Amino acid sequence: MEFIERLSALSSKVRQQGASIQTEEATKTAFVMPFINSVLGYDVFDPHEVVPEFVCDVGTKKGEKIDYAIFMNGDVQILIECKKFGESLNINHASQLFRYFHVTNARISILTNGQVYRFFTDLDAPNKMDEKPFLELDLLDIDEHVIPELQKLTKSAFDVESIISAAGELKYVSQLKKEIASQFNAPSDEFVRFFASRVYEGMITQKVREQFSELTRKAVAQFLNDQINDRLKSAMSGTPVGTFSAPASAVVPASSEGKAEADEDRVHTTLEELEGFHIVKAIVRTVVDSKRIIHRDTQSYFGVLLDDNNRKPICRLHFNRSQKYIGIFDKEKSETRHPIASLDDIYGFSDALKTTVGFYE
Repeated sequence: MEFIERLSALSSKVRQQGASIQTEEATKTAFVMPFINSVLGYDVFDPHEVVPEFVCDVGTKKGEKIDYAIFMNGDVQILIECKKFGESLNINHASQLFRYFHVTNARISILTNGQVYRFFTDLDAPNKMDEKPFLELDLLDIDEHVIPELQKLTKSAFDVESIISAAGELKYVSQLKKEIASQFNAPSDEFVRFFASRVYEGMITQKVREQFSELTRKAVAQFLNDQINDRLKSAMSGTPVGTFSAPASAVVPASSEGKAEADEDRVHTTLEELEGFHIVKAIVRTVVDSKRIIHRDTQSYFGVLLDDNNRKPICRLHFNRSQKYIGIFDKEKSETRHPIASLDDIYGFSDALKTTVGFYE
């Protein structure tokens, strides 16, 4: 079962069984353990990988326990603290996470109630857990942008440096999205003044602010409705639901501007292709800076390039048919397609992918 399928299965389980969960222990058994085991891929029955009720004495605090500690290569990598399903996740209730984060090698901690998972690291101060998460997953409202980042935490793709390097951007983008949503629902005086000053030529008095407060709210609502209608029109004209329209940079250059625009309209990047890209990126980032690894989608294949350069292909993912292939390049840049049954099969080409990157260095 693919990563997204496993995540969707757990989401369905939470939706169906959530109302029956009454205790923290039931939350752990029904939802948190399957998340650790099925979604992240760690064996909850192997004490070398997952330790429940993990004890680590801190100063005068003796015998306190964290709900789960995930180990890799003998070191604690992830700490998890659980609350009862339906209980609000207040960072003030995560005292053990703060203390244990400071005295272990863990760089990632998770606070969860079985439905919502909040991921923390130490961006603000070394070895001190941040008060705000860099990533949040709600199993009843999965944000598609979270999926590639969540996959970096899985056992098969765990790369703490890649996770931390992306955490800063994820943290602030998440906070900005929440602030934008808040402003859209109830515009602040500063927000209203910002836009009113650009369309109203007179002095911004209290009366004008009150008038533009309602006008701004209506304008925002209409703007969002227009965006939704555009998406619906696109879907009705043939754009598959749940796909992404590839940005201009992801389209192979055409011989003319008109043809390029037409080609772009027919290119749709899927979650599966993005998931495959992140697997390839996790593999080859061990031999080259991850910022140099770029993807470009076309009508016939999904390409992974070095330095965003068509003359430096790393591989191609052919996912447009029922039989999936990964295209591997030799020194002469000749492509050989290899059938794969699942995305996990990409890891079997790790050495070949690294070798290909070496041709361009």
